[in-house]
Amino acid sequence: MDESLLNIFANAIIHYFDTVTDHPAVLGTPYLGHENEQVALDFSAVIGISGTYRGNIYYTAPHAKLRSLVPLLGETLVTDEICGELVGEITNIFVGNAREELGSGFMISTPLLLTGSNSSVRPAKGASCFILPIEWNSFYSRLLISLVKTEPVKTP
Repeated sequence: MDESLLNIFANAIIHYFDTVTDHPAVLGTPYLGHENEQVALDFSAVIGISGTYRGNIYYTAPHAKLRSLVPLLGETLVTDEICGELVGEITNIFVGNAREELGSGFMISTPLLLTGSNSSVRPAKGASCFILPIEWNSFYSRLLISLVKTEPVKTP
């Protein structure tokens, strides 16, 4: 995966927090995830990618971060169900913004929601998993990007 792809997702993250909150997000240095690294936090969502790329994008956040974001989106009641929906919505927004730059061949699934810090996502076969640490309002979360560019289908 090249650096320009990481920059697309980094820009999507910055744009989201700039739009929704008064506190900007600060991105940590992206790093290569390890096979058995425990990266999941309280709530996570994974989106499958197909088309010009294949793999998955995975966003994971702690309960406290999501509880702080919910009121900024106009919700008055903060429940675990709403936190789960929010992590799915955030993942969808990050990936949807990236899709705008990567084109219609970057096809995305609906988010699969996961709860608990023991949930895991496997990198796409043959792909590395890059982790983008995100700090917002003293809360940390992560975006995991595991993508490989697919070969175009050749017609005879």
